[in-house]
Amino acid sequence: MYAGSVPVRKSSTARNCRTERHLACLGSIGAVRGVFVLVVVAVALGAATAHAASRDVQHVTLIGDSVADAIPATGNAATIVKQGVDLDFEVAACRRVEGEGCWVVGVRPPSVVQLAKSMGSKLGPNVVVSVGYNDFEDQYAQNIADALDALKAAGVKHVWWLTLRAAHHGYVNMNDDIEAAAKQHPELSVIDWNVYSRSHADWFQPDGLHLLEEGANAMATLIHKTLLDDGVALKPVHVTTAALPTARRGKTYAAKLKAGAGLAPYRWSLLARAPLGIHLEADGRIIGKARAKAGMYVLSVRVKDSAGSFDVRRLTLRITL
Repeated sequence: MYAGSVPVRKSSTARNCRTERHLACLGSIGAVRGVFVLVVVAVALGAATAHAASRDVQHVTLIGDSVADAIPATGNAATIVKQGVDLDFEVAACRRVEGEGCWVVGVRPPSVVQLAKSMGSKLGPNVVVSVGYNDFEDQYAQNIADALDALKAAGVKHVWWLTLRAAHHGYVNMNDDIEAAAKQHPELSVIDWNVYSRSHADWFQPDGLHLLEEGANAMATLIHKTLLDDGVALKPVHVTTAALPTARRGKTYAAKLKAGAGLAPYRWSLLARAPLGIHLEADGRIIGKARAKAGMYVLSVRVKDSAGSFDVRRLTLRITL
């Protein structure tokens, strides 16, 4: 059975755990030495650039159960939620906020409390939690409090907690517990997945909880928008060049595309071939000698930043005689 496929238990005396299934899932010696040195330098520069980029984006850990597990299992959803942040997925079927989860492939997943204690500072300053479908209703308020204490002890500064989709009445009361905890803990913010998804039965599998591709994309979008609005995720890159200078047929042409926001360096590309003789370099320079017939040509340019966000714009290039 899946999380939430049986009614929420109100008694802590019940010993059996609700079960889930994971839904996804190179001459001379001198020449050789020269090449080797170049390779080492290139690798070092690449690593330095990547390291510099990672310092400029905030680290976020997403802790979830088999419901949120649909995000890393869906390529597009993972791309959406990773924009502008350094994201680490910690998702596992059967996870609880506190206490032992049910058995999955011979192991019990660590709870949010256990994960906070074992990972410590590796969690980073920002944590998103989407867990609760396997917890007991009458223990949930205390479980949240214990999880927040454990996360704070691990150095987490801000926690975002997704409400549960109220496919069962018990989840309504548990969502109240999340809201109440946010009023008592200034580091906690609520992401209301229940309200956001309420009119979209088509996002879910038959149990009304586990996500189809559309649902995974929707949850990823909601989380990303929240992190963006709260200043954690970098604003996505966007093309700022609005027009291109005119090119003369047979004459040298040069222009430079520009972008804003996101995380530099940017990398540029074309979605379709440019007019004959014109080339777009990865650094945004448009160069060459126009050899195409005089006329108006559309250049669909794409820019991607070092944090994974991208933008596309259609620009018109006029070629004259």
